[in-house]
Amino acid sequence: MNVINQDLALEKLKRGLPIIFQTDTVPAIGCLPKFSEVIYKKKKRDRNKPLILMGAEKFQLKKFVNEVAIEDFENISSNYWPGPLTMVIPISEKMRSFSTSRNFTVGIRIPDSLMAKSLLKQSGPLVTSSANISGVQTANNAEEISIDLPSVDILGPLPWEKSSGKASTIISWKNPGSWELIREGEIS
Repeated sequence: MNVINQDLALEKLKRGLPIIFQTDTVPAIGCLPKFSEVIYKKKKRDRNKPLILMGAEKFQLKKFVNEVAIEDFENISSNYWPGPLTMVIPISEKMRSFSTSRNFTVGIRIPDSLMAKSLLKQSGPLVTSSANISGVQTANNAEEISIDLPSVDILGPLPWEKSSGKASTIISWKNPGSWELIREGEIS
């Protein structure tokens, strides 16, 4: 297990490498959006399954939101962020190249974790997924994660703060004022 500090994590992210870090829900593997392919390879993840874009602050994510959904984005994010809620929302025209979905949407979230927000504040938004091999239960500590993903560096210090261990709730925007529950998580 290779535990690194934030400065080294930022260097590795800039070089296109993924980093594992703690969030408020489950540990995440993340990289800069232009290198998203590396997460699919490391996790052995189906490329038809989109990734989540995490940021530290709303202004980092607002530019990804299509103007048709901006009011709903503002309302929901003001009530639930930072926290365990992921919004799947239409992506803005100018940011479509960062979408990992085929229908021009993006899953976005601000975690309620000091470690995650500190990293994301410095790195900018990262595309993320749970830190596990696809189809394998997500571990909640660095030691177990390092067994499944031994070549991915882990952001320290360890041990991490306690997290919920439950995935984020996912809602999907349908039209103004209308959302669909995709996955119930910590928020019901």
